[in-house]
Parts: sequence; structure tokens; C-alpha cells
Amino acid sequence: MSLPWPTFSSWNRIREEERSAISQILTELLAHGALIGENGRDRELYLLAREYEMEITEYLAPLHLELFSDPDRPIFQLRPVPGDCGLTERFNKAETLVVLTLWRIYHDIRMERPVATVVVSANDIWQQLKLCFEQLELPREAQMRDILGKLRNRRLVRVQWNDDPKRFGDSEVEILPTLMKVIPFESAAAWEQHAALFQQPAGLEANVDVPKEINS
Repeated sequence: MSLPWPTFSSWNRIREEERSAISQILTELLAHGALIGENGRDRELYLLAREYEMEITEYLAPLHLELFSDPDRPIFQLRPVPGDCGLTERFNKAETLVVLTLWRIYHDIRMERPVATVVVSANDIWQQLKLCFEQLELPREAQMRDILGKLRNRRLVRVQWNDDPKRFGDSEVEILPTLMKVIPFESAAAWEQHAALFQQPAGLEANVDVPKEINS
């Protein structure tokens, strides 16, 4: 069943033949938190989203979701307005530790040398996790696999799983720049102050808000 098209004036300018694609754009943003238009159909959707960026922004505003465009890559990303957006979920402590670790890896590599992409192994992530949070109980391999799968679905990483299930550590993980907006520290010093909170006896349960995933 096809529901009526919105009647507010700005959306009336969207051409009939483009409305299905606009629906796909909104679904991608709300389901995954980002639209990455590097190739294929995603590229077509990204270019259309650029054309109708104002309309999409206005549509999301009543939900208290901000739309950001990456100046360097073909990416649109949602960020919930803290305290106002009801369509959010929080990463648990294990997920947050991994996100913090990925942030530090991405930051350090980009500071060392300019690179187009940041790709590391699952084992590299584990080693950095131990280095950053050695006093804490860290996620086990099965948890790490689930966490990376969730972050992939949230368009924060890309993962190339190793074909041999016994060699999970050799899986390749590309850290996407979308992650830096989910947890936007201004510097490594700001990251260190936040990471230090996890070393306290009480620790933290979670600290990263993301748009709530739509279950289809």
C-alpha cells in the first residue's frame, strides 16, 4: 500500500519519478545513520540527496535529527540533538570501548600521514584496546565480532571477514570518517580525558548516542 505523499509546500517540488528514491534515502539514513554514496545505487541516491538536502533536513528537524554532509567524502550522516531526540539508542560499555579505540586508531594514523582510508585488522583493534583499557574486562572474540557487525550496520566501519573462522583476528576493518562525528573529540587530549573515566572504579555504562535503528 502506498501512503499519500507529504503535502507541505517544499516537498511538492520533488518530481514524481524521484519520490521512490527519496524514500530510499530517508530509509537509509534512519536505518543506518548515514548514506555513503561512493558507487552504484548509493552514488545515485547521494547525488539526489544533495539536490534535495534542504527538504531532507527540514523533514528530519522535527525528529531532532541533524543532517551533516562531509566536505571531503560523499557522505550524509545523522546526529541526534542531545536531550531532545527520542529516536536514539546508546552503545553499551563494551561497544563504547571499541568505538573509543577505533577513534584513537583513526586519529593517530591520520596524524602520522595523510591516507585516503584507514584499514586495520581485528587483531590490531584488540591490541590497541588492551593498550588503552588494560585494567578493564575486555570483549571476547564473539563479542568483538558482534560489535564490529553492529558498527558496520551503523555505517561506522566496513568489515572484510576472514574466510577462516579461526582467523578472526586477520579480518580487515576500514574505519569510516562517520565514526568521528558519532564521537566528536576535538583532540587526542580530549579523548584521553574521556577514556580515563573508564578507569575509575565505577566506570561508565555507555556514552555514545546514535540514531535508533529501524527494524525491517
